[in-house]
Amino acid sequence: QAQLMASGGGSVQAGGSLRLSCDASTYSSTNDFMGWFRQVQGRDREGVAAIRFNTGRLYYSDAVKGRFTISEDSAKKTVVLEMNELTPEDSAMYYCAATASTLNGQWFPLSPKTYRNWGQGTQVTVSS
Repeated sequence: QAQLMASGGGSVQAGGSLRLSCDASTYSSTNDFMGWFRQVQGRDREGVAAIRFNTGRLYYSDAVKGRFTISEDSAKKTVVLEMNELTPEDSAMYYCAATASTLNGQWFPLSPKTYRNWGQGTQVTVSS
């Protein structure tokens, strides 16, 4: 499996924006899913957004809906997570994941259990 690498994290003040990217070249010609997740130490990994390639289907958690946008940059073959109106509660390690499988015959694009291929994370820190 291709090694996934998330990039673009950093530190920003509340209200600011960041843009994360993940290489999707292995998956962009398939109907696979790619998801963005975040994790704070001591807490479960949380699904943030997901995209299903070549379907136009996008998925967002309630926590980020309206503030975050997931998209595919076809030219660069990356999946981008645009994060706006950031709050300190968005601070976490962010991961991208791919190679999805169904759970009991159903797709759960925002569940970490769906994905088999995980990349190294990128830290996002939002200060108040």
